[in-house]
Amino acid sequence: MYQNPQPVFSDLRERYRDDYFQYEFSNEENFFNLMLLGLKDIGYNDAVLAEWEDKTFCDIGCATGRLLEHVKRLGFHVEGVELCPESAEYGMKKRGVKINVGTLEEINFFNNTFSIIHFSHLIEHVTDPIGFLQEVKRILKPGGKVIVTTPNIAGFQAWLFGDKWRSAIRDHLFLFSRKTLASLLKMLGFRILQTKTWGGLAVGSAPGWIKKPVDRLAKKWGFGDVMLFLVEEAE
Repeated sequence: MYQNPQPVFSDLRERYRDDYFQYEFSNEENFFNLMLLGLKDIGYNDAVLAEWEDKTFCDIGCATGRLLEHVKRLGFHVEGVELCPESAEYGMKKRGVKINVGTLEEINFFNNTFSIIHFSHLIEHVTDPIGFLQEVKRILKPGGKVIVTTPNIAGFQAWLFGDKWRSAIRDHLFLFSRKTLASLLKMLGFRILQTKTWGGLAVGSAPGWIKKPVDRLAKKWGFGDVMLFLVEEAE
C-alpha cells in the first residue's frame, strides 16, 4: 500500500529537521531497546555480535546513533546514514560515531562495504523502495546480512484499527505485509533467512490481561504489528 500521489522529495526532506530530531531524541532509549529485542529475536545478541568475523556495520536511518554507539563498543567499525541533520550532528558529538547526512543513494558508499546492514522503521519512509534495496545490495559484502524492520500492514492492529492504525500516517509512503515484502526481497535477489513479528495490541488499547496473551500469540503466529526480516544475497 502506498500514498498516491507521492509527496515531493524536497518537501519530505524538510520534514526531517529540528522537530523530528526532538521526536527521535525523546524516544531514543525506547527505540534502542526495541531494536536490541529485535536483534535478540533473530539470535544476534551481544555475545554473537562480539564474535562476528567481519565487523563492519551500517545503520540506515540511525537517528541519534544510539545503536551505532552500542555496536561500536562490540568492536565494529560503524557508519550511520541519517536524513535529519540535527540528529546526525547530535549523534556524532554525543555518541562519537560517524553519521553521513543524506539518503543512502546520496552517500554513495563503495561496493561491498558492510557485513551487516540494519534499518529499522526506515523503508516505509523512502520514496523508492526498489532503488533503495538495490543500493543496499550493492554495498553489502559477500556473505553479509541485512536486517529490515518495518510495520506489518497485514498484522492484527492494522486489521483492527483500519485507517486509524498508528502506522497509517503521512510520513509512511509505502507499507508492506510479510507476503509483499518477502516477494520484493526475493525479486531483488535476496534470500530470506528469518522473519519475526511482534506487537499484538498497542499500549493503552486494552487491559494488560488481554494485551499480554494477544502479544504472545502475535509473536508466535506471525500477525504482529511490526515485522523483521533477516536476509542475505542469494547465490
